Amino acid sequence: MATGWGSLLQDEQQLEELARQAVDRALAEGVLLRTSQEPSSSDVSFILMHRIPSVNGSQFSFPLLMAILVVSYAPFTLFPSLVPSALLEQAYAVQMDFNLLVDAVSQNAAFLEQTLSSTIKRDNFTAHLFDIHKQVLKEGIAQTVFLGLNRSDYMFQRNTDGSAALKQIEINTISASFGGLASRTPAVHRARVLLIAQEKERNIFDQRAIENELLARNIHVIRRKFEDVSEKGSLDQDRRLFMDDQEVAVVYFRDGYMPSHYSLQNWGARLLLERSCAVKCPDIATQLAGTKKVQQELSRSGMLEVLLPGQPEAVARLRATFAGLYSLDMGEEGDQAITEAIAAPSCFVLKPQREGGGNNLYGEEMVQALERLKDSEERASYILMEKIEPEPFGNCLLRPGSPAQVVQCISELGIFGVYVRQGKTLVMNKHVGHLLRTKAIEHADGGVAAGVAVLDNPYPV
Repeated sequence: MATGWGSLLQDEQQLEELARQAVDRALAEGVLLRTSQEPSSSDVSFILMHRIPSVNGSQFSFPLLMAILVVSYAPFTLFPSLVPSALLEQAYAVQMDFNLLVDAVSQNAAFLEQTLSSTIKRDNFTAHLFDIHKQVLKEGIAQTVFLGLNRSDYMFQRNTDGSAALKQIEINTISASFGGLASRTPAVHRARVLLIAQEKERNIFDQRAIENELLARNIHVIRRKFEDVSEKGSLDQDRRLFMDDQEVAVVYFRDGYMPSHYSLQNWGARLLLERSCAVKCPDIATQLAGTKKVQQELSRSGMLEVLLPGQPEAVARLRATFAGLYSLDMGEEGDQAITEAIAAPSCFVLKPQREGGGNNLYGEEMVQALERLKDSEERASYILMEKIEPEPFGNCLLRPGSPAQVVQCISELGIFGVYVRQGKTLVMNKHVGHLLRTKAIEHADGGVAAGVAVLDNPYPV
């Protein structure tokens, strides 16, 4: 994909001036992250140091007050990146289909159990989630309103004829940012939202923006950790959820998508929340619907038709975005996939059942993992995916503490979707904005908070 900023990218002096202006604007607009050194604080820290100069052979000291910056701008591209307008439109058009698909999967307990049966034998994290799912089903689901906030991520596959195709990387069903959703959510009179957050949260300003939007609509946000829920959360006889003696209408998870987020106490807190009649975003079944194994099984011939009967146009739109996805379950199919990946490692990605970025394996690292796993049932906790090869382009990535520098990049497009279901009736299904993240081509995996990708905006062409 050609760049539209060629002349500007060649002028180093102008780049530096534009970079200074852009950083100032980012700070003024609140495009901020906490630093990795102080992920729990937004304050400016001061330390007292002693400087010891020498004058005519005699030394003396005097105090020197130094400030440590704990908040900085979130990394971003200097220029918006070119995105084919047809692919941007396609991504928006298919998002409501993905909303329907995720919702259908979350309601199909038999499909989830069959799909994840091999995975939960070897992946303890997914097994814990599934155990909670089974307990809630056994007791009876108290929740009657279901809220989904998803983000479907894509790259632009470079075809042999030079054209580009939209191919899905994954769908995020938990802890996907609200994007532009908050301003479009109807006000709920005096409702309370329980936001489950991590103690060390660099992306706090994105979450604060959500809290401020909700507060402006008279919706109070209670920000708590899983540990707080364990200590002070409770259910009444009708399974209404209370936190600090206040009833909670909605639970929004910005935590709970990685094994490291859970202690035994935290698993108990998650079960308490799932047993409640509060609206969970997402509920446990929807989180399971976003696993890599489910993504892989959905690509099987005929599976979409089973889950979305009588909707051939939606099925065609969904299937057009699928890259190659391959099971690693024990058996001939999994053996064949491993053989092909070891023979052509540059064509595949090995994916565990994890969110948060930085978990996938590529190249020689992938080959070593497959050689170790090929005769073990542990391989069923992974899937193989066709590696998407976008067309690189030039842009200038701005990061705190780094000079403005033009590098070759690739982008990842995310489309946000929201749906609300009352019982079995879908009452809302929308696409609600996008997220473009860009990274240098030498980085295989990782997001903005990990210091790999930067925030971007699409420039449709």
